Amino acid sequence: MPTDTRGAIVRSISAMPGDVLQISRVDSRDRSSLPLGGVLLTWATSATGGMDVTAQLGLPSQEVLLGRWPGLHGEWSPIIHPTVYEAIGLCAALHVATDALNLANHLATL
Repeated sequence: MPTDTRGAIVRSISAMPGDVLQISRVDSRDRSSLPLGGVLLTWATSATGGMDVTAQLGLPSQEVLLGRWPGLHGEWSPIIHPTVYEAIGLCAALHVATDALNLANHLATL
């Protein structure tokens, strides 16, 4: 990962594990919080010559560790794909459920 890069935010992810992750690089000076359900990937060369990949997940109150994959060799996006895909999907479902609950509560007051 370039030294001037904090990581890469996953912009979209296909249901197909072999597809490329659509990402946007984040400048190292950018310390803004991840959006709800946002995934920030970081990677560095491991001692074994592979890549150590880490994923952070944006939640309402903080960023949490979603996963860590040490020493990956070759193309690593298919390995991390299932975890990232499921986390983004679950966050989207939680967002929809929260909006539905807020709407129901609002309608109950009318």
